[in-house]
Formats: sequence, C-alpha cells, structure tokens
Amino acid sequence: MEDDRARALLGAEKSRVQALLSGSLTAGQQDRAAANEQEISPIPPSPHRRTRGQCRGRGIAGTPGGIDRAERRLEEGSFGRSVRSGVAIPDERLEADPAAELTVEEAAET
Repeated sequence: MEDDRARALLGAEKSRVQALLSGSLTAGQQDRAAANEQEISPIPPSPHRRTRGQCRGRGIAGTPGGIDRAERRLEEGSFGRSVRSGVAIPDERLEADPAAELTVEEAAET
C-alpha cells in the first residue's frame, strides 16, 4: 500500500474514532442527567448496569492507541506487515482496518 494512501486511511480512522468517543461521552452525560432527574426508585439499581456511553466507550477504548501504533509503523517503514510474523497484510484488510496489526489468519488464532 502506498504511504500516502495509508496516511489518508489512518487520518480518516482517527477522525471516526474521535467522533465516536466524543459521542460516547455525550451519551454518558445525557444518561447521567436523565438518571438524576428521575424519582428515587424503591428498587436499587444493579451495580452491573452500564450506561450506553460506558458500553460504547469500552468497545473502542483501545482503538486510538492502535492508530498511533500504525502511524509509528508507517514512519518506521513496517506498516502493512504483521507485528507478529512480518508477513504482508493484504491491502483489502488495511482498507477495512488501517490499524490492523495481524493478518486475518493470525487474528483468528488469538
């Protein structure tokens, strides 16, 4: 994959993740505000309940770090290669997930 294309994909992915994280924060704040407006329930809420924002945030929490690592690999010249085996990651996979660190087969093994 060309470096310019990789930079464009990583930039777009970073923007997408930042928007998701921002939306997650907003949703969590809205959930807390709504909960504070409700009357006190006679049944205490479960300590295992999570707000929409907390669930969304947990699902993408590691992604910004993955993008940063991919940008470092791009600068070092190892972008597009598995961090485990060094095998080339197909462009189709990088188009779908520009921060991919493993081939599909390696990812399936974990």
